[in-house]
Amino acid sequence: MAFAGKVWRLLVGIKDGLGLIFLLLFFSLLYSVLTASPSPAQVRDGALLLDLDGIVVEEKSVVDPVDALLSGQQPIAEFQIRDLVHALDTAAADERITSVVFDLSSLIGGGQVHMQALGEAIERVKAADKPVLTYAISYTDDAMKIAAHASEAWVDPLGGAFIAGPGGSRLYFGELLENLKINARVYRVGTYKSAVEPYLRSGMSPEARENAEALYGALWEEWQANVSKARPGLDLDLVTKTPAEWIAANEGDLATAALEAGLVDKLGSRTEFGDRVAELSGKDEWDKTPGAYTSTPLDAWLADNPVEEDGDAIAVVTIAGVIVDGDAGPGTAGGDRIAGLLDDALEQEPKGLIIRVDSPGGSVLASEEIRRAVLRHKAKDIPIAVSMANVAASGGYWVATPADRIFAEPETITGSIGIFAVIPTFENAAAEWGINGDGVNTTPLSGQPNLVAGFTPEVDAILQSVIEDGYSDFLTRVAEARGMTAAQVDAVGQGRVWDGGTARQIGLVDQYGGIEDAAEWVAKEAGLAEGEWYLDYLASAPGEYDNLLRALMSGDAPPARNGDMFAMVSGRQQAIIAQAQADFELLTSGRGMQAYCLECPGVAPARVHADARQGWFARLAAAFIG
Repeated sequence: MAFAGKVWRLLVGIKDGLGLIFLLLFFSLLYSVLTASPSPAQVRDGALLLDLDGIVVEEKSVVDPVDALLSGQQPIAEFQIRDLVHALDTAAADERITSVVFDLSSLIGGGQVHMQALGEAIERVKAADKPVLTYAISYTDDAMKIAAHASEAWVDPLGGAFIAGPGGSRLYFGELLENLKINARVYRVGTYKSAVEPYLRSGMSPEARENAEALYGALWEEWQANVSKARPGLDLDLVTKTPAEWIAANEGDLATAALEAGLVDKLGSRTEFGDRVAELSGKDEWDKTPGAYTSTPLDAWLADNPVEEDGDAIAVVTIAGVIVDGDAGPGTAGGDRIAGLLDDALEQEPKGLIIRVDSPGGSVLASEEIRRAVLRHKAKDIPIAVSMANVAASGGYWVATPADRIFAEPETITGSIGIFAVIPTFENAAAEWGINGDGVNTTPLSGQPNLVAGFTPEVDAILQSVIEDGYSDFLTRVAEARGMTAAQVDAVGQGRVWDGGTARQIGLVDQYGGIEDAAEWVAKEAGLAEGEWYLDYLASAPGEYDNLLRALMSGDAPPARNGDMFAMVSGRQQAIIAQAQADFELLTSGRGMQAYCLECPGVAPARVHADARQGWFARLAAAFIG
């Protein structure tokens, strides 16, 4: 019996072992399938379908496994602007593609600079005699900037357009913090450094309002000019100056109002829109769904049309998102990570370097770490250009200072030359609850900082002095880079935010242009002829489980489409609450000196809106729980 028992346990062990091996093989195969690149065989003659069900970004972010699993929400899709532009340009020249279709029903946004780049690429497709069609349930500002360039812009009969323009309100917590007996100790330099105002005031200061009015006014003028040029028949004054009367004249029918104003060309359901595309590019014989048409998705098209890498390399480092200490990113600009990418590129000896910035700044230390890494390239005597996307402000401008030439678009948000720090202390709340601090000090700094008893005057003075010295360093770096005096930089600094057009006039930017213009300048300076160079994007390896997590969280379910006007307005309200969460995180996160433009518009609202869709209540609660 003992022998039989041993044999039985052996067989059970073998069974369990084989089961474990098969499970490992199964999940390995599943991972391989989910992370495999799209097959070029998926490319079909017909339409190129760009279903932008998320955010247009400069650099895709990684999926945090813990956040993804705890949120229980599908990760927001991200589309790199350079991928979209490359897809459109290759489609224009490829005879297999007979039309381009944008589905904008779930577009969250992407910023004016990115939308303008898409619009220009669309014009190149149209110049190749290929129609471009857009469809949405409801058009927002960013979606409309794309649709304005379309050959045919369609909207659902139950949808419409909601053109709000830049601007809006943010929450101020000064009175709340006072009621909670929390002392938000703010150390700053800059009359216009309004990032700290939400912790001190109940509304905007006159200086912040003046800056915001000038900035938003310039951005709005650019939006109107670009959209009106692309769609000459549009009655934009009717849409934006008297919106209530415009809608009332059409008896509340937003879709018809959009059609009559010239915002869109056609009203129709998704099926009717699909039938129209099928007329242009062929009906999908494999798909019996009403309105199906032959199309190629973005991923498959990019896999079939890789970027050519012939000739000498011009390195491109992307600084996207908030600049933070450490190795964070992509999608967040970890200073150590980006400096490491730049140092690794030194061994490859690129012919030039482009710093592509789409960041409101952040950590002073991380910004300086990146700047020093750029200087190591500058020591190699290669041309260096900065290409600014939607926003390159505060720390985003700090990292731009080593460049030989700075390119920006009129819609770029830049400047915000100033720094600050925020530290909450709780001496007032502690005293009300009967909690007191006492002890023996040998120097004015003993036991400091004391978050319960508060700071001594000496500590307050030291911290403010450190901030003032940091601001002086900022002025010096900008002055040396731009051929200005520190006083001249201070006059356009003080935390003031500028649009790209004004920034060029005051000397913070050299010329208008996108990354293509920056690349051509670098190539010329490096003595490279056309066709003899390519852009080598320095990038961190994607997360090991990034594609797997996105695929598992997405499943087979189609992306959630934006709803009607009520759903859109509700989503914007949630975005305000998500912004409040970000403000509280800045107050409680214990970060160091910040060269950060918290008030900068641009791509940030789109990301905040995305966060709101991923469970704003849980995120807001997390800010209080820590």
